[in-house]
Amino acid sequence: METCTPIERMKTMARRVVITGIGAITPLGNSVDQFWDGLVSGRSGVAPITLFDTTNFTTKFAGECADFDPTQWIDAKLCKRLDRFAQFALAGAIDAVKDSGLDFSTLDPYRGGVIIGSGIGGLLELEQQHVRLRDKGPSKVSAFTIPKLMVNAGSGNISIHFGLRGPSTAVATACASASNAMGDALRAIQRDDCDVMITGGSEAAVTELGVGAFNAMHALSTRNDDPQRASRPFDKDRDGFVISEGAGVLIFEELEHAKKRGAKIYAEVLGFGMSADGGHITQPDENGTGASVAMRNCLADGRVTPDQLDYINAHGTSTSLGDLAETRAIHNVLGSRAKSVPVSSTKSATGHLLGASGGVELIASVLAITHRTIPPTINLDQPDPDCDLDYVPNQPRDLHVRLAMSNSFGFGGHNACLVVGELR
Repeated sequence: METCTPIERMKTMARRVVITGIGAITPLGNSVDQFWDGLVSGRSGVAPITLFDTTNFTTKFAGECADFDPTQWIDAKLCKRLDRFAQFALAGAIDAVKDSGLDFSTLDPYRGGVIIGSGIGGLLELEQQHVRLRDKGPSKVSAFTIPKLMVNAGSGNISIHFGLRGPSTAVATACASASNAMGDALRAIQRDDCDVMITGGSEAAVTELGVGAFNAMHALSTRNDDPQRASRPFDKDRDGFVISEGAGVLIFEELEHAKKRGAKIYAEVLGFGMSADGGHITQPDENGTGASVAMRNCLADGRVTPDQLDYINAHGTSTSLGDLAETRAIHNVLGSRAKSVPVSSTKSATGHLLGASGGVELIASVLAITHRTIPPTINLDQPDPDCDLDYVPNQPRDLHVRLAMSNSFGFGGHNACLVVGELR
């Protein structure tokens, strides 16, 4: 009698998953159109910090969502009960659902769910309430402190807003959070736990503690005299990443469910892969070994061969160790094709949105497919000799992108990758 492994059985039974809606809150603008226009025009969203006084800070700039007004999406009373990261998440979800054309009132609420990633959660609320505790005593700490700062506040408030009662979780794997969340959402639909998932990531760590702590680690760029050119992945003069904030939220939907309602389909989610470096809490494996495994697992899961890949949206944070490790990982996986596959880091324009970055970057990958255009790696003026791939420097490139992969790697050694493609 023939038998098969659980993974083989799941692949045989797996349902196809497509993307039918997208929403983005980023330093380039608070809509998908503004985000994409900023990317392809080579504009930087990095500027001097306005959210707090940077007088005593080593780094004085970030990628802020400067014009974000949550009341454009959310009732003012609710806004006061949400940390900035949850406001971003809910705004991105509202835009993504609107874009998808879904009407959840007509659907079984137990067939829809939410999985949102965040590396840190409500850091601003934590800081503010600590000040109240210190200055005014415990009786003055807000009763909303825990519901505002908890990492699952994004997922919880989205599920409440739309009345969704299916799978609802949060993922925290540092800068891989959004990609891990989307991988979980993909599996939930494939397993027939639900038909629709709102997924992605959100982060709002441009705070005094956030910037101060990353400065203490010597992780941030200190190019205060030229902040718009500070995020420069793969450039030999890179000196650290640029901290940013925002959200990238997508609607994952079972293919037949989407077809039945006549939905617009951006792309198909073909595969997901993950791994752990198991080496150091902040430094990546210098040879990109763990990242290579995640990328290979992702391609295998999507039944995509390395020679079929048209584009890679790199994690590309603009750190010395990270960019080199990712370059080596791509060489490991693509072999002789490595130098002929376009690779770009959209963090050069947005800065690093930490736990939200995977969501924003999967949207960029989907739009590269939709618009047949690869966004550039800006500020790449003098490539690091050890970073020797085609990073699409400074100018967008017209290309029929059929298959794209998005990489996310986080502190803790977390590696997560997704591959998306044209629907066929």
